[in-house]
Amino acid sequence: MKINKLKQRLHKDRSKTNISLKMPEDVVEDLKSVALRLGFSNYEALIRAYVGQGLRNDLARLEANPEISSLIDSLRKHGVDESVLASAMADATKNRLNADSL
Repeated sequence: MKINKLKQRLHKDRSKTNISLKMPEDVVEDLKSVALRLGFSNYEALIRAYVGQGLRNDLARLEANPEISSLIDSLRKHGVDESVLASAMADATKNRLNADSL
């Protein structure tokens, strides 16, 4: 991630928006339990941490492989559905993880 973007993300006063997310009740209960054990103020903060961590990982991976981002952008322009793109990315990630574990 570029240093300027990272510095912006460290500001606590960034504007925020509300979202609604449906999750299974047992997952929410586990999130509450884990949040307390890890010292988070609430489970929403833990979810933000999880999303932030995953987002940083994906951004770093995509920035390291700009051709992947270009390919995805091109496929979008050609009308490829987002669900197809997401499925293909999940397959590629799974294949990469399998290859890395060998």
